[in-house]
Amino acid sequence: MKTDAHLIGSWEGIPSRVRDLEAMGYDGLTTVETNHDPFLPLMIAAEHSSQIGIRTGIAVAFARNPMNLANIGHDLNAYSKGRLTIGLGSQIRAHITKRFNMPWGAPAKQMRELILAMRAIWASWYDDEPLRFEGEYYRHTLMTPGFVPENREYGPPRITLAAVGPVMTEVAAEVADGLIVHPFSNEKYIREVTLPAVERGLAKSGRQRADFEISYSPFIISGDEAQRAKMEENVRTRISFYGSTPAYKNVLGVHGWGDLQPKLNRLSKQGNWDDMPNLVTDEMVQTFAVVAEPEDVVSSIKARFGDLIDRTGADFEFVDADQCKRMIAELRA
Repeated sequence: MKTDAHLIGSWEGIPSRVRDLEAMGYDGLTTVETNHDPFLPLMIAAEHSSQIGIRTGIAVAFARNPMNLANIGHDLNAYSKGRLTIGLGSQIRAHITKRFNMPWGAPAKQMRELILAMRAIWASWYDDEPLRFEGEYYRHTLMTPGFVPENREYGPPRITLAAVGPVMTEVAAEVADGLIVHPFSNEKYIREVTLPAVERGLAKSGRQRADFEISYSPFIISGDEAQRAKMEENVRTRISFYGSTPAYKNVLGVHGWGDLQPKLNRLSKQGNWDDMPNLVTDEMVQTFAVVAEPEDVVSSIKARFGDLIDRTGADFEFVDADQCKRMIAELRA
């Protein structure tokens, strides 16, 4: 199982953090699109590393268009010598229309078309194919020689797609190179909902499971007493936040907890964010999180998800650098 770390902290600290992560044996580092752009830090990361993969996990797809993504994807992949994976996500309608002021369509259908459009643009650059992509949401039909990148040695980056529901998951398995399973998931949901959707998507594309990478980063609660208390508080907060989203109701529903979603949603609309974690039970915490002593975290991850996923995000910040290095090696073994 491959292991990724999150690229967090100050911009000035990126070079040293990247060197540390590479030395510890991490396979990749990821950025998220929250309060900073997800792509710009990866340029710095590429400059100060030589082997570790660089990944967005995720960049908001519908805040951009296929040509934007194709261009920045090419540049970062060329500069990093083929180490980029673009992780995309749809976000929800309110953020796309109200925060980014971009149009919102049928998300899964639009995402499928966006990725196919990116691939069509790359095909025009790397394979000299005419650019004639005409879809419902995107049209790209002009590519003059002066706009074709010259440094095409490393080809296009890989694309992974974040998904929660079965429809978007199926799209990922049909047109992307991998799936990012949302942290608000669990073993039962992955087995009963996610994997069947992956198989349907792979069947459409004529690929096998070995051709497709699944990444999942469960919540982790570990460390000393103070660390565990803080991590558990954070897990309860995140479960309550994600659980308030109507689109995620089925993740709770597979355990018979579907009636919690409207309660959380009502509290969120009232602005009662502090009350929401109180509705998350101990059973829910145990279901959504790996709760273990530091020396048992890796074995717990492998026991629950070892046959389901190919890589995981684990910062292991509750142990020192030497133990972190051993845990990464144990995951890979």
